[in-house]
Amino acid sequence: SDPYHLTRWWPATARIEDVTEDAWTSVLKTPRGATVRADFTRTERVLRRRVAWRQELEESPFERVFASAETAVELAPEGDGETRVSLTTREQLRGRYRLGGWIVRRAARRRLDEALAGIAGAVE
Repeated sequence: SDPYHLTRWWPATARIEDVTEDAWTSVLKTPRGATVRADFTRTERVLRRRVAWRQELEESPFERVFASAETAVELAPEGDGETRVSLTTREQLRGRYRLGGWIVRRAARRRLDEALAGIAGAVE
């Protein structure tokens, strides 16, 4: 639940800045090497069980594409010292971008798969 650790496992996260109790800025690196800033607010935290956050879209480069973007991480004990990690994201598109919903879903699925791989690598 510590935003500073996102650089270890969340895809494209180059660094974390401006962390407060329930908000932070992620500096994301695009495949072409450019950086984009994205602001997030934690919406829920249940110690060692669940953390959720939303992306603050107003006045951001993402505002014209998304109406809302929320992510959650859930942990559940499973077997001998193992933990099941579930990642979910809910992204609502804006305007004409709604027509490309399948593209956004595919990208979100890829991002969540990369995040799960990042978590596995961070804890090994």
